[in-house]
Amino acid sequence: MKQTLPSHGQLITPCDLDFDRVKELQEFDETKAGVKGLVDSGATKVPRIFIHPHENSQSPPSDANGTSLQIPIIDLRGYRDSRRKDVINGIRKASEAWGFFQIINHGIPLDVMDNTLEGVKKFHEQRVEVKKEVYSRDGAKRVRYFCSGDLFALKAATWKDTVVFEFQDGDLEPEAVPPICRDAVFEYEKHIAELKTSLAELLSEALGLSSDYLSGTECMKSETVIGHYYPACPEPELTLGTVHHSDLSFLTLLLQDHHGGLQVLHESHWLDVVPVKGALLANIGDFMQLVTNGKFKSVEHRVLSGQVGPRISVACFLAPSKTGKNRPLGPIKELLSENNPPIYKETSLSEYVACFRSHGLRATSTLPHFRMSDSK
Repeated sequence: MKQTLPSHGQLITPCDLDFDRVKELQEFDETKAGVKGLVDSGATKVPRIFIHPHENSQSPPSDANGTSLQIPIIDLRGYRDSRRKDVINGIRKASEAWGFFQIINHGIPLDVMDNTLEGVKKFHEQRVEVKKEVYSRDGAKRVRYFCSGDLFALKAATWKDTVVFEFQDGDLEPEAVPPICRDAVFEYEKHIAELKTSLAELLSEALGLSSDYLSGTECMKSETVIGHYYPACPEPELTLGTVHHSDLSFLTLLLQDHHGGLQVLHESHWLDVVPVKGALLANIGDFMQLVTNGKFKSVEHRVLSGQVGPRISVACFLAPSKTGKNRPLGPIKELLSENNPPIYKETSLSEYVACFRSHGLRATSTLPHFRMSDSK
């Protein structure tokens, strides 16, 4: 299904309404029950703090011609030998034109993927008294659970709960992860770590570089595994599961269940990403666009709320090593030429994230702030 971008409406936003938004946000946050707690309490209306401005809310379908575009599918079967050239070409084309691609035959067993989704679901469906032990908005805590990561920064909260597991350089103490999902999370991360090595090689070659180039920069050494829980929503047209955004990472790998709801912005239209059983969805992050000098695209995407749920997804954000987060990176010199001068300044991931937060840019890309002043 294709949806046309809504025009910026002139309707009032929740911020304009006659209610104490901050007070209601604080009261909601202090319950530590998340959106699931609202649903479990029997809520039949979306609370005001979740109602999104008109220009951000779900737009009606406008696919008059019945056009159906699909995210490219990359089959990794035989990528080490006979099909390597075809796989690399497919990744290059998808990264340049879409910024997204589905990966099949990636080597992660289906039961491992299913167990991961089930583990995240079980975590979120625990009693509040158990979950709240890890409820926190402190980004320094490597395992934490919360509702709407930018709860106090966005114009409206998002209809999802989240649990985060930060594997810095592939390391995380098992005892820090709740027992109900511990085995599933660690088993999944082990397979992701193997897959990302192969993807780093393929992406390097897709850029015309040596296969060990990206792994040598340690730009995807750390993994942050995030388990989202999107409860069924009584009024999905009023809110969003995730606002439109692009990822700050180098690469994101997404595991999702069958419910759908994810949309990608392609040629000024929102396109549904139809779940493919057993597939992982890969998308280029802002930092990959920066170091490739715009060759690979970081694309905006969002998640719609739905009346059927819960929807479960597990995103793995691949980013620089713990020490590498402060190391400046810029467009790869081997990709530059007189006809292709750098269009982005050097920056570190830490500086980039700080800029993102200081400008309150949750729903817009931070990349323009790092464009060279003389680039167009």
